Amino acid sequence: MAGGAFDRQIDRRNPPDSVKWNRYAGDVLPMWIADMDLAAPDPVIAAMADRLRHPVFGYSMADRATRDAIVNWLAVQYGWTTRPEDLVFLPGALPGIAMALGGLLSPGDGVAMQMPIYGPIHAAPANWGLNRIDAWVESGPEGYSTGNLEQAIAQSRALVLCNPHNPTGKVYDRAELMRIAVACENADALIVSDEVHCDLLHAERNHVPIASLDPAVAARTITLMSAGKTFNLSGLKLAFAVITNSDLRRRFIASHRGIVPRTDSLMGLVATCAAFTSGEAWRGSVVRYLAHNRDYVMHETERRLPGVRLIAPQASFLAWLDFSKLELGIDPGAWLLRHARVALSPGPEFGPGCGNYARLNFGCPRERIAEAIDRIAHAFDVRRQDPAGAK
Repeated sequence: MAGGAFDRQIDRRNPPDSVKWNRYAGDVLPMWIADMDLAAPDPVIAAMADRLRHPVFGYSMADRATRDAIVNWLAVQYGWTTRPEDLVFLPGALPGIAMALGGLLSPGDGVAMQMPIYGPIHAAPANWGLNRIDAWVESGPEGYSTGNLEQAIAQSRALVLCNPHNPTGKVYDRAELMRIAVACENADALIVSDEVHCDLLHAERNHVPIASLDPAVAARTITLMSAGKTFNLSGLKLAFAVITNSDLRRRFIASHRGIVPRTDSLMGLVATCAAFTSGEAWRGSVVRYLAHNRDYVMHETERRLPGVRLIAPQASFLAWLDFSKLELGIDPGAWLLRHARVALSPGPEFGPGCGNYARLNFGCPRERIAEAIDRIAHAFDVRRQDPAGAK
């Protein structure tokens, strides 16, 4: 699919079922929640339409074709050898994190995670009486580093890893993952690795599933993946865990405790199979389009939004903007919503100490990004001219 197809503006306010487009008033430009304003691949839409011709929509389960499609995708993309029986299907990565933490740990155990991090992830340990041990992604001239993550793991019974990292877009390289794996082995810590953005990496990076490092690492790892972010299918509610350790997989499945259904999303299965079987050309095109969007956001932020800092995301379609030099208050996202009528994901949602940040979604036609930057730049101009009126 050529880039021009992704430039097409799609009306998502009608039908009125889009969270992204109907959370705010009609004059607000939504650049927040992590779904893209890009049409899903044609083979996926065709497969779903074909399934809708069958008149029965009962409880469903993953068939061998779907499992084989995923196993083949992991082998081709990452050189990772898995088996169909290693897959456990879920309605999303978050229920998988909940199942792992709630079913495999004990109250009072420590859970390490790299902050800032997507809000429902950093809230998960408290839901099960666990202690979150924060490590911080550290920013520097060369990008983001793992900071004190190894020390946090040493105090923990589990690590929730987010790779690629949300919201910074950091991709952990093999050397970093090896250090993390050694720290988890030394602490005898479970690894729960959220890798749902892994198929949308930019040219300078390659994704390495941490469980693919060696069998010993895989034996303590639950890897969570999905076609949802890659192919813009998140509303179909289907993800999967890859667990090569049969005992760990059995314990994980037993931990469902009514958190997740024992049957799978019918249309999610159809779409996932089609995406991993026939979606590679589309994925290649969308990755190139997102890379151009990322470069555009980087260039325009530097040119038109002085004082805003952005370290280039290495994956996906999310930009973690630092407004700390501008003194926009404890929540720049709220300021931008009020004065620019642009909705970003507020920094405080990603954990304590994130009050100077906001996350921008650039998974949309480039014209919309230009409009968002125009609105923000205009709001900043008004503020400079009348600081008292733009509180």
